Amino acid sequence: MTARGIVKRYVPPAAAVAVAAFALRAYLRAAPSYPHMAYLTGWALFALIIFLTAYNARKKLPFLPLLSSRLWLRAHSWVGMAAALIFMAHLGWRKPSGPFEAALAALFVAVTLSGVAGWWLSQVLPRRLTSAGGEVPYDRIPAIRRALRERAESLVVTGIPTAGATTLADFYASRLSGFFAGPANFGPHLFGSRHALNSMLSELGEVKKYLNHAEKSAAVELAALVREKDALDLHRSTQLVLKAWLFVHIPLTYAMLAFIGVHVVLMYAFAGGAR
Repeated sequence: MTARGIVKRYVPPAAAVAVAAFALRAYLRAAPSYPHMAYLTGWALFALIIFLTAYNARKKLPFLPLLSSRLWLRAHSWVGMAAALIFMAHLGWRKPSGPFEAALAALFVAVTLSGVAGWWLSQVLPRRLTSAGGEVPYDRIPAIRRALRERAESLVVTGIPTAGATTLADFYASRLSGFFAGPANFGPHLFGSRHALNSMLSELGEVKKYLNHAEKSAAVELAALVREKDALDLHRSTQLVLKAWLFVHIPLTYAMLAFIGVHVVLMYAFAGGAR
């Protein structure tokens, strides 16, 4: 790794840790002499949450000159960690008291954990899509899958008269027809496993030993179609997870904002506000 790479990789986290340590030390020193520190940390936390929520709006307005999405994502990650630290300070490093406070804390934790999961997914899954040959539009996947199935079925059926045997067609019917008919291997694709694909190709390789010359040629083409279908399933699994994550993280975020609004009203109504 070059010196520039080392600086880029390690300096930002080290700087973030240093800033967090300094802020925590300042907070611990000021808290005893400032009885309304909870109001300060609460409004600081609210400001950070608004900034974090703005990232979703930024993604919906890509045409505006609001810095690159990559910078927004990086800022979203660091600000999210800062918000988690301020959240703990706002609680006074204690467990939530009362059902409403517990519900709000649970929502914040859920949003934070789903955010961490989303960060991990955004780091890992796009690389797998790149290795599978670029991105396939999600709404085009069913049509592409149907075309692959038709090509595979045509290959094994039209080869029967030429080969004078049904060995390859029988193998397709028993082992590959379900694979080509719909989505497959969601779990293995999610965890980056190629075991299912290798197993199918290995079985097809075993069958090739009993094929004649014409059938072996068709088996090679069929193996290529199996790889194409597996890559298509990878695209579907990856994009489905990324879409599903948004349907978890974003609703949780807006639910948390609603709870925060109620929390602010209750605090100023029954505690008299900051003095």
